[in-house]
Amino acid sequence: MTLLNELLEELPEELSRQVFAHTSWTERRSESYLRLAFLGDSVLALAVTAHLYPQLEAEQFGAGRLTKIRAQTVSGRSCRAVAERLELGERLNAAAPDKKGGQVLKQLKTDRVLASVLEAVIGACYLHAGYERTAEAVVEAFTLEIEHALENPVDFKSALQEKLAQRGAKVKYKLVEAQGPPHRRTFEVAATVDGETLGTGTGNTKKYAEQEAAREAIERLPEKD
Repeated sequence: MTLLNELLEELPEELSRQVFAHTSWTERRSESYLRLAFLGDSVLALAVTAHLYPQLEAEQFGAGRLTKIRAQTVSGRSCRAVAERLELGERLNAAAPDKKGGQVLKQLKTDRVLASVLEAVIGACYLHAGYERTAEAVVEAFTLEIEHALENPVDFKSALQEKLAQRGAKVKYKLVEAQGPPHRRTFEVAATVDGETLGTGTGNTKKYAEQEAAREAIERLPEKD
């Protein structure tokens, strides 16, 4: 059992129930996992940053490069992969009301529900066990993603532009929404090509949100004729 699974088992019933409460079956959005996921997103980013920072030489890894490595490590795709290894999808489906089970299975395939549940788990563990234990568990859970990001760094924005250049097209990034106080903003950005939105991304900086939007756009980019 991983450290994050162990912390999850320690959660009080109320916190555990909220972690696996989707908005579609709660009377109020505040009773779902969304607020915990918001908190967990920040804890995740800090835990990974604090782990990477002392290990990477400043001369080779400036702030820009560190940002890209972190963005790749904690991307929606990475969070989903970790959530699948922790079998959070099964737990979410088991927690759903009888009439909602099939709906949850569809959502797990079409949106970033799993990633949000993982962030909610991290947020709940932080509230219950504190930062140090939670950060240690997070780093262990994301070991594969951290190693992959270090060995195979990806700049999704550059990769997308290269693909579009072959088609004579360009991408534009549009800020869709910014929520939260100035010191704790969450940004949503859309990547559009020829007026069509191919990807959206969210993050606590615009650059991070743009990377996420570019990543999704690459996945949805139609095959070249």
